[in-house]
Amino acid sequence: MRAIVLQKPGQFERIELPEASAPAVGEALVRVHRVGVCGTDLSGYLGKMPFLSYPRIMGHELGVEVLAVGAGVKNVAPGDRCSVEPYMNCGDCHACRKGASNCCANLKVLGVMTDGGLRDRFLLRADKLHKSAKLNFEQLVLVETLAIGLHAVNRSGVTKGENCLVIGAGPIGLSAIVFAKLTGARVIVLDMAVHRLEFCRKNMGVDETIVPSDQIEADLRRVTAGDLPDVVIDATGSNLSMSNAFGYVAPTGRLIYVGITTKEVTFKHTVFHRPEGTLLCSRNALPADFRRIINWIEDGSINTQPWITHRCAFDAMPDVFESFTKPETGVIKAVIEL
Repeated sequence: MRAIVLQKPGQFERIELPEASAPAVGEALVRVHRVGVCGTDLSGYLGKMPFLSYPRIMGHELGVEVLAVGAGVKNVAPGDRCSVEPYMNCGDCHACRKGASNCCANLKVLGVMTDGGLRDRFLLRADKLHKSAKLNFEQLVLVETLAIGLHAVNRSGVTKGENCLVIGAGPIGLSAIVFAKLTGARVIVLDMAVHRLEFCRKNMGVDETIVPSDQIEADLRRVTAGDLPDVVIDATGSNLSMSNAFGYVAPTGRLIYVGITTKEVTFKHTVFHRPEGTLLCSRNALPADFRRIINWIEDGSINTQPWITHRCAFDAMPDVFESFTKPETGVIKAVIEL
């Protein structure tokens, strides 16, 4: 069985694995059809992802087909097309008991702390499969990305009429834009990549876009009628951006971190204390987010068509993956086809 393993930063290797065994109680055997490439994968390849250990079979944004199920499985059956919720939580810790499975103390994320989907077939917990009779495998790949954005917007509490700044227009930032727009908020996007801002204007219906400069606060006040954003969602994973974001928040505003950095984030206390700001972090997503997003894609509330800009075959992936890390290639979302 084919697989691709990231042996260390910057080094993929094609390997052969033994065939997966029959599913045990509560498990499903799935065939992987599509694998999405996200910021976590890019950071892991570049050696910047603090939670990823090597060697690792990456791949957590997955569109899969159920091949077989073990005893006791009722939610899926052979032949079902599914999105995968890649957060393997323990169910017993304090976070899990509170319903915060995304923050499980013993969490193992597919493709990050445990091997993921860059292989032909594998076994996983059936309760982590979310089926759809209508969506294709590429649409199913996008559900996990969108779920992270939905969770971040839910954390932010953004409401209709508020100004919401999204910093970083990569896939996670784009997913936050989708749900911020659905609340009726006025959405502003800040990014260094001009092609991403153009994508936001053309496909996402954003109200304003800003290119970073030494006049960001003035630019923000210009597009918010003299105010600053009520909500700032930083999806960059850049400690510099995350540090600067403290200064962009309006009085009683909220700053939400979705991206992750291994470096220190710093700010002058008065900058954030003066507006009585609130700092929130958003980690992963919850099971209900997956079901809601599948329903919204099925009924046409979310259009996934513009998202996937790059595709590559499974066997070619090690040779082309580095190009996905380069902004000049114009990548919004890359998908690997098995």
